[in-house]
This record gives sequence, structure tokens and C-alpha cells, in this order.
Amino acid sequence: MSTDTRTPARGTTAGLPVELPPNAGRAATGIAIVLVAQLMLVLDATVVNVALPRIDTDLGFGPASLSWILNAYTLAFGGLLLLGGRLGDVFGRLKVFEVGLAVFTVASALGGLAQTPGQLIAARTFQGVGAALAAPSVLALLTTSAPDEPARNRAFALFGAVSSGGASIGLLLGGLLTDVGSWRWTLFINVPLGIAVLVLARRFVDETRRRPGRFDIVGALSATLGAVSLVWALIGAPEHGWASARTIGGFVLGIALLALLARTELRHPHPMVQPHLVRNRRRVGALAVMALVVGANLSMFFLVVQYVQRVLGFGPLASGVAFLPFSLGIFAMSRVSPQLMARVGARAMLMVGTAAMTAGYAWLSTIGTTDTYVGAVFGPMVIAGVATGLVFMPLTATVLAGVEPEHAGAASGLLQTTQQLGAAVGVAAIVSIYAAGAVPGEFVPGVQAAFLTSAAFAAVALLVATFVLRPERQRTAAGEERTEPAAAEAA
Repeated sequence: MSTDTRTPARGTTAGLPVELPPNAGRAATGIAIVLVAQLMLVLDATVVNVALPRIDTDLGFGPASLSWILNAYTLAFGGLLLLGGRLGDVFGRLKVFEVGLAVFTVASALGGLAQTPGQLIAARTFQGVGAALAAPSVLALLTTSAPDEPARNRAFALFGAVSSGGASIGLLLGGLLTDVGSWRWTLFINVPLGIAVLVLARRFVDETRRRPGRFDIVGALSATLGAVSLVWALIGAPEHGWASARTIGGFVLGIALLALLARTELRHPHPMVQPHLVRNRRRVGALAVMALVVGANLSMFFLVVQYVQRVLGFGPLASGVAFLPFSLGIFAMSRVSPQLMARVGARAMLMVGTAAMTAGYAWLSTIGTTDTYVGAVFGPMVIAGVATGLVFMPLTATVLAGVEPEHAGAASGLLQTTQQLGAAVGVAAIVSIYAAGAVPGEFVPGVQAAFLTSAAFAAVALLVATFVLRPERQRTAAGEERTEPAAAEAA
């Protein structure tokens, strides 16, 4: 007998590698910086929500125009995302990211200084423009900054946590700033964060290679104006009616422009949206699930905020704290979702997550005037948070799977455009259904149907995940069919 006394190779423990990839520390810092910027962009969609009554009092908004504080940001953000993605591909994603973040930061400062409704709405519009330029580059920079595949999946998980949990964090931060200071600080808070990201980004994030070629002017205009037209029609549908000339005209114009976009992209040598990105069944299915999930979640932000304030008597800060279970559920799942996807695959996670989300919103539809926060809101909010954390990372990975590095910006813009359109559709549908059953002076009537609509959105997402995102079948050399392993579904 002899004993092997050889020392394990350097960088291993019991045969397991422990050495980090080169520049892993710099890459991790760069990913963190980019995620801070993403958090800023997501926060701004909700951070002013709980401050709307104070803004109305200070600046004298009317009931109808007050909604444009939110809608101006959504309209510019959702309408210009595809253009922002294409600009990043052509001119460099880090450069366009920095330009967009600079515009966003300056607009935030101007919004905090606004003295009239028009000034605030203009500032919010330019915030949306800056966000649309910066946001598509976020995912692309995360993809190129990650040193290996596990790091890339962890970055996607954190991106999903920030993107989905940032909205509820915005409510909490907005409530805190409004209670202890002024609504203006919901905008001023972006200024030091934006400056810090702009100072550090160039040091820790590498510029990407530019994609040569002519700029697709017709594609850029048709994509931008088509998305703006659709978002504009959806935003105004609850107020003007789904059958109004304004709504129908917006839809018709938007569809016509997107048809022009499709025709242009098939013929242009350097298209703004690569046709092959939307020919992949799994990618299109993942985009549909993303739109449905975001649309379902928007009902909670729109309705639960009002429920806890108008029925339960919560103040702005308490209303923000009420959303902590949702945020904590998302961040808890972001810690384990990369490992789960490696074990069970993206489709299984999506099926479980959307099924849980359906149950959570069905539970929320039972709230009434005599209920308590713990008894009626806490449980469904935990379920919705965990479910959202379960689906965002595999959805992001599925959409970006197989995308060439030079097209990552366009794919990221397509993903985030889908999110914004999903949010607009969700709010428009849910507000319309709530209004149909509302009783003047009361809040709860109409809520049941509205939350059941959210549950229906999640149920449709479950069906898409089940039947559209099934693994591809491949034929072996012997002619036998085999299914791809679940863990490699989104690889």
C-alpha cells in the first residue's frame, strides 16, 4: 500500500476550482455600477407616486393632468427604447449609456426645481428620454462585463431583482422623502447617484465594439413613433374610452408604423431590429410572458397603494413600507434563481412562478373594507414577490440566449420595450375594468374584477410558458427525437 501525498493543484480545493477569472473584481464593480443606474431608471417610474397629492397641492395640477407626471416618463421611455438600443450598437453602448444617464440626471435636477406643471411634465419627459438612451445598454454592458457564464447568470438575476423590485423600493423611498422632506427630493435624489455613476463608469466598465453600417433612419422613426403611438393610446384609453376615436386612431397609427418597420427591417442591410431576433419561438414567447407578468404586477402598484391609503389609512411612508414583502421576496429569490435554473431549467421556473402569481392575485381579489393589512395584503404580496423573482431571471436569459454580442443592445431594447408596453397595457386594462365596477366615493367596488384581471394575465403567461417555451426537439444521427436538457434551455 502507498499513500498519495501530492498536494492539490494550486487554485483547487478537493479538486474544485477556486480561482476567480481574470479581472473578476473589476468586472463585479462594473456590474454593480451599471445596476445602480438601472435601479435609478426603474425607481423613477414609481418614486413620485406617493407624492402626487403633495405635488398637486404645491403646483396646482388638475385631476386629469396630474396623471401626466407618470405618463410623460412612461411615454418617452417606452417610445424611444428601440432607438436607444440601436444607437448603442452603432456608437458604443458605454458612450450612449453615459449620454442617456447625463440627460436623465440633469432632467431630474430641473424637475426638482420646477415651479409650474408644464415645467415638471417637460422635465419628466426628458427623464424618459435619458432613460430610453441608457436602459438598453444596461443589459448589454452586463453581458459583456461578466467574466464567465455563471457570473452572467448572477448578473441577470440581480438585474431582474433590481428591475422588478425597484418599483416597490421607489414607493418606499418616495414615501420616506415626501414625509421627512419634500416631494422635490424624489427627483433630487437622482442627482448625486447619477454623478457618481458617471464618474465611475468609465473606470470599471469597458466600451463595446461598434457595429459598423449605415443608420436605419426609416426604421428608427417608424419604431419610435409606432411605440409612442401605442403607448399614448393605451395610457389615454381609461380616460377617453377604448372605442374613442383617439384610442382607435392611436392603435391604427401605431400598427401601421410597426408594419412599416417590419417591411423596412426585412430589406435594410443594417436593420434597427434584427429580423432573426423575432423569428425565434422561445424568444418571442419569453417576451410575451414578460409583458403579461409586468402588466399583472402593475395592478398591485396602482391599486394596493390606494387601498392602504384610502381604506386602511396609511400615510406615504407607511404605504411604501407596506410593499417591503414584495421587494424582499424578489431579492430573496435573486440569490437562488441562478442555481435553480441550472438544476431545473428556465421553463419549470416560469411555470411555477406564473402559477404562484395567478394564485396571489386571485387572493388579492377578495380584499374588502373590513380587512387588515396582515390578513388581506401581506400574504398575496409575499407570493407575488417570490413569483416575480422566480420568473425575471430566466425570462431575461431566454430573451438574450443566442444573441450575438453586436446585437445585444437591440435585443435589450426589445426586451425593455416589451416591459414598458406590458406596463401600459396592464394599467390601461386594469383601470378600465376597475372603473367599470367603481362606485363614487368608495374604493373597494371594482377591485375584485381588477385583481382577477391581473390573475388572468398571469394565467395566460402560465399557458405561454407551458406550451410555447417547451424545449426544442432535436433528431439524433439515428433519426430518433430527443429533448434538450432542462438546465440548458436558456443557455
